[in-house]
Amino acid sequence: MTVSPTVLLIGTLDTKGDEAAFLRDTLLAQEARPLLMDVGVLRQGAIAPDFSSHEVAAAAGMTLQQVIDSGDENSAMQAMARGATLLATQLQAQRRIDGVLAFGGTMGTDLALDVTQALPLGFPKVLLSTIAHSPLLSPQRIAPDLVTVLWAGGLHGLNGLCRSTLAQAAGAVVGACRAAVPPRADRPLVGMTSLGSSALAYMKALQPELERRGYELAVFHTTGMGGRAFEALAAQRRFAAVMDFSLQELANHVGDSCVSSGPERLCGAGSAGVPQIVAPGATDMVDYPAWQSAPARFAERPMHAHNRLIASVGVDAEQRRAVARAICERLARARGPTALIVPTQGIEGWDRPGQPLHDPPALAALVDELLRRAPDNVELTMLDAHINDRAFVDAALAVFDRWVAAGLIVRGAKEAK
Repeated sequence: MTVSPTVLLIGTLDTKGDEAAFLRDTLLAQEARPLLMDVGVLRQGAIAPDFSSHEVAAAAGMTLQQVIDSGDENSAMQAMARGATLLATQLQAQRRIDGVLAFGGTMGTDLALDVTQALPLGFPKVLLSTIAHSPLLSPQRIAPDLVTVLWAGGLHGLNGLCRSTLAQAAGAVVGACRAAVPPRADRPLVGMTSLGSSALAYMKALQPELERRGYELAVFHTTGMGGRAFEALAAQRRFAAVMDFSLQELANHVGDSCVSSGPERLCGAGSAGVPQIVAPGATDMVDYPAWQSAPARFAERPMHAHNRLIASVGVDAEQRRAVARAICERLARARGPTALIVPTQGIEGWDRPGQPLHDPPALAALVDELLRRAPDNVELTMLDAHINDRAFVDAALAVFDRWVAAGLIVRGAKEAK
């Protein structure tokens, strides 16, 4: 436990100097050591930073005047973001900081997303933003473990509400620094995607099997941000292999749903050469917020309300063929071992006979399109089973074990001893 953590404070002191001073003093009162980085470009702030805006600009290879003259506030802040990111990652690599707290409006938030995304998973990072939780924040830019706090009443000047929010953000980052437990590296990590066990149940059988082989399993909930985190970590080669069995976010992307991980879903592992075993789990559904009406184009389709937050509509054969094409296009670009297992009897719990999304002709269309379009670099297995059957687990393990034996996947910790 870090009793007296050092926290990097990042903000624009030219417009939010009073707020920065309050945060600094709050951190000091909690026996933390603040390091203040000024990323403002309008004028010199009222308080002295530990890293001036001139130093931030220099880290980006520019003078502050060159940043100011670069064109407009957007280009200027992007340059400052490059400098702040470089400085922050250097401080973290040198173990001079234990966490980061960035604060701002849209400008400061834009910069902070670059900085926090560059810092490693497990390193405490808190963003106090006037647009926290907003759809303006693209999923692709949000660090997997970023803590965001809405800066209510914080656009200009200190007030009672603002002080309360600032103090909570300061407490959040200090608490995170003191309680942080970096991810272990004693066993190779397998990344897996899934939904709740009522829809996809394979993870319950696969976890003990992988652990017995000496691996650790991390399962990501494919409801938008979960898939985004999975993709980011796969692209960083944090996984020894991936079992990407729930591709509903890709179906959502093809169906223009807001519950999306962006267009890069199913690209991270392939681009990094990470061994990937893939299945089209839950690609028969498109999600929408349950507190809204179903999109008009799906009005006649069967639906399943999972809870008061999220609901799903079953998509038709044409939509499923479009998803199959998107899957195959992405797998064709993979640079590492790639296998595709297609369970021909069903791809999630609600498509079984008697369930609301049971649609054999549409399922047959998905299977047919995957069979016809599977690229040459993909090991294709057409499995006469449902994705929630034990046969699917066994098929996935058969590929995994074969790749371990061939040296394509690093051996588990227990096997390596």
